[in-house]
Amino acid sequence: MDWKDKVILVTGGTGSFGKKFIEIMLKEFHPGKLIVYSRDEQKQHEMRQMGYQHENLRYFIGDIRDLERLRRAFQGVDYVVHAAALKQVPACEYNPMEAVKTNILGSSNVIDAALDANVSRVIALSTDKAVNPINLYGATKLAAEKLFVQSNAYAGGRETRFACVRYGNVVGSRGSVVPVFLRQRKSGKITITDERMTRFWISLEQGVRFVIRCLEQMHGGEVFVPKIPSMKVIDLAKAVAPEAQIEIIGIRPGEKLHEVLISEDEARTVVELDDMYVVQPAAALWFGHEWENKGKKINDDFRYASNTNTDWLDIREIQDFIAPFESSSEK
Repeated sequence: MDWKDKVILVTGGTGSFGKKFIEIMLKEFHPGKLIVYSRDEQKQHEMRQMGYQHENLRYFIGDIRDLERLRRAFQGVDYVVHAAALKQVPACEYNPMEAVKTNILGSSNVIDAALDANVSRVIALSTDKAVNPINLYGATKLAAEKLFVQSNAYAGGRETRFACVRYGNVVGSRGSVVPVFLRQRKSGKITITDERMTRFWISLEQGVRFVIRCLEQMHGGEVFVPKIPSMKVIDLAKAVAPEAQIEIIGIRPGEKLHEVLISEDEARTVVELDDMYVVQPAAALWFGHEWENKGKKINDDFRYASNTNTDWLDIREIQDFIAPFESSSEK
């Protein structure tokens, strides 16, 4: 794909994902214009101070809860990457309607504005917590996924297409456990909720490159799931602080022992490729099933879970993952 004449807008563009996405796009893909859409002027100012300044980069203040502002921002935009969300599980549990307004109604606004502005492609970031959710954050992301997949039916004669990417914990992102463990290491004691806990893991750069690839390949209606490794949270604690005492404090409300990226109920529509799975739309949309002959079908009882994954990170590999965050925390 030639990105040079494309206009790309990133909602939540000042977040961890947004900054890395913009960095890689400017350095390697050279799009015609990149627009950061976010509601916090201070974070936009800080991005400029950090060196995110380029003749093709624009900053647009706005909230995804504001449909009219989105409509204004989407004029002339080719691709939208929807990364804006409330993502802290405890905050979403305590402020449920705020999570609904941003993650569900905000996503609906993004869809409406994209249809109105005839945006070509829109891809939304989802999470393993959207599969069989037990907390409100996961439930709102599940609802957002359903909105994005089914909204392809509303495109009509327009060229607008919607898809999602779904992956696990991003190493070192805002709210990640890695910075927490690095702070706790100074006290000589690290707290984890349950020693059996496992998680999927992906680096920020891997996540961004996966989104770019899916944006290039999407037809509309898919949920793209990368093949990524699992790790034990207790191994992460040992990798961060081998000498520290580990205290088990008990599982928190809304927290799972293990995460799932693809459930058995979705397996019927999944196609497996070399390095990812494609969840095709279950509903009878007229597109989104172009992957049928590009990979292989999986068994109906397939379940892609962090505790039964075949790819695991050991302590040394985890240390390699977190090395950049360790060096930055020591500055």
